Amino acid sequence: MGKSPATSLDDPTALARFGGLEVVARMVVEGYMIGQHKSPFKGSSVEFVEHRQYYPGDEIRHIDWRAYGKTGHYYVKEYEEETNLRAYLIVDCSGSMAFRGKTISKYDYARQLAASLAYLLLGQRDGCGLITFDTNVADRCEPSSNREAFGQIVKLLEARRPGRDGRISDVVSQILPTLKRRCLVFLFTDAFDELEPLAAALKLLRMARHEVVLFQITAPEEEEFPYKQPTQFRNLERHEQEILADPFRLRQLYLKRFTSFREGLVKHCGSAGIDFLSLTTERPYHKVLGEFLAMRVRRKKQR
Repeated sequence: MGKSPATSLDDPTALARFGGLEVVARMVVEGYMIGQHKSPFKGSSVEFVEHRQYYPGDEIRHIDWRAYGKTGHYYVKEYEEETNLRAYLIVDCSGSMAFRGKTISKYDYARQLAASLAYLLLGQRDGCGLITFDTNVADRCEPSSNREAFGQIVKLLEARRPGRDGRISDVVSQILPTLKRRCLVFLFTDAFDELEPLAAALKLLRMARHEVVLFQITAPEEEEFPYKQPTQFRNLERHEQEILADPFRLRQLYLKRFTSFREGLVKHCGSAGIDFLSLTTERPYHKVLGEFLAMRVRRKKQR
C-alpha cells in the first residue's frame, strides 16, 4: 500500500508524487499552517510613506489618480505596512543544487519550500516575488500580492533546471542594487561558495536594511559522507572534473572542513542579524515552516 497524504507530508520525497509544486504547497500550508499561527509578517502601521512608480501586478486601487492627472504617469501610494511586506524568494539553481542521493534533489526541495512560502505569503495578501540564479539572474518576477502571482512563481520554478556554475556572492551583488525598497529576502541555497565573499554579500543586504532568511539546504549524504567503497565523484557545475577516490580516507577531512564551513556561516549570519536555518532534503516542509514562524515571532518580541 502507498502512503496516505497525512503520512507523506512527513516525507518530501514521497510528497513529490502527489503532484506539482502548486498542489504540494497547498497541502503543506493548508494542512499545517492556516489557523495554527498568527501572522509573523503583518505590521500594525498603515501610515502613508511615499509614491513609487506603478509596476504590472500592483493593485489598481492603490494608484494615485491625482498624481496621474498632474504628471501623466502612474504612481502607487505606498504605506509603511506594505514596505515591510515585500518578499523575494531567491532560489539557487546552480549545478550543485542538482545533487540528490536517497532523497529528492536539493533544487527540488528548495523550489517546493519556496512555493509553500509563496502560498503562505500570498494567502495573507503579502507581496511576494521570485528570483532564480546560477551564474547570473535566470528568472525574475517582482513582488505582487495578486492571486495570479502564485501561478507565475510556480511556473518559473517548475520550468527552471539547475546545471550551470554559480557564485552566490557575485549574484547577490548583482541583485542588491535592484532592490529599491526594504524587502524580506529568503535565500534558498546549499551556500557552497567561498565563505568570506558570501558573508560579505549577505552583510551588504543587511546594511541596506533588508531582512534576510538563509535556508541552507543540503542532502543527507553531504552531511554524513556515508560512502565506503571507491567512488567516482563528479563536479555538477563543471562536468569535466571527475575524480575516483577512496571515501574512507577522505571522510575525516571532508567532515572537518564541512563542519568548519557551517560553523563559520552560522557565526557570520548571527553577527549580521540574518536568520539561518540548516535543512536536509529529508526534513518535512511543514516542520521547517513551523520553525521559521516561531523564529519570526521571537524576533518580533525582541523589537
